[in-house]
Amino acid sequence: MSGLFQVPWSDYQSDLLDALGRTVSYTVVSFVGAVLLGLAVALLRISKARPLRVLAAVYTEIFKNIPLLAIIFLTYFGLASAGLRLDVFTAGCLSLVVFYAAYLSEIFRSAISGVHAGQTEAGEALGLGRVGIFVHVVLPQAVRQALPGTNTMLVDLLKSTSLLVTVSAAELMSEGRLITSATFRALEVYLVISAVYFALCYPLSQLLLLLERKVRAGVPLSPWRRRRVRAAHALLAADLGAGLTAELKQKETAA
Repeated sequence: MSGLFQVPWSDYQSDLLDALGRTVSYTVVSFVGAVLLGLAVALLRISKARPLRVLAAVYTEIFKNIPLLAIIFLTYFGLASAGLRLDVFTAGCLSLVVFYAAYLSEIFRSAISGVHAGQTEAGEALGLGRVGIFVHVVLPQAVRQALPGTNTMLVDLLKSTSLLVTVSAAELMSEGRLITSATFRALEVYLVISAVYFALCYPLSQLLLLLERKVRAGVPLSPWRRRRVRAAHALLAADLGAGLTAELKQKETAA
């Protein structure tokens, strides 16, 4: 162990930073795509049309029961052999999107279904349409329930970008393999790469946990909602102040 740190890391600093940027890019693009596709599949799962429910269920079961590595190979090598050649970034993001969308769709479906039916009835009583009820009534409550599972999927997706080493995606693990080939210091290199992944994942998981606690506590996250809450508090305080003043005047008059 005394000769552990012998890799000239300064020579690979720029390459590692580029690989780190690619890892973050894969994560952000894939997660956004997975959330959008997962939400669409979740809405199909709760649709009143049976063919749409069946189609969404088939998609979910297929991609939940195929390893991500197999999906990466099918997307990059399989489609290329069929005449559809995708670049590494597109193939990697597509693989991550279709895989994680299957899991996110189950999380979203459970969260949406968990909103009490009385909330929908209350929205109808207020004259809201189906879209308005979903956007303003159901979705905000479903987000609170879906947040823990979604946060877990985001951290897991970040770690799963390491599987793209199999298609030389130039992310962190691919760069680690190149450094290992050049230095033959596998233990040191992969310890450092693992430490970089930990430095990415641990703070992210803690930030997501903080976000989850704020949402559970009812803290509004958007500036627009915060302004509305402050305005409501100001109006309530004004009403209470006016009520107390009137009550004091009545007591003084009675006295």
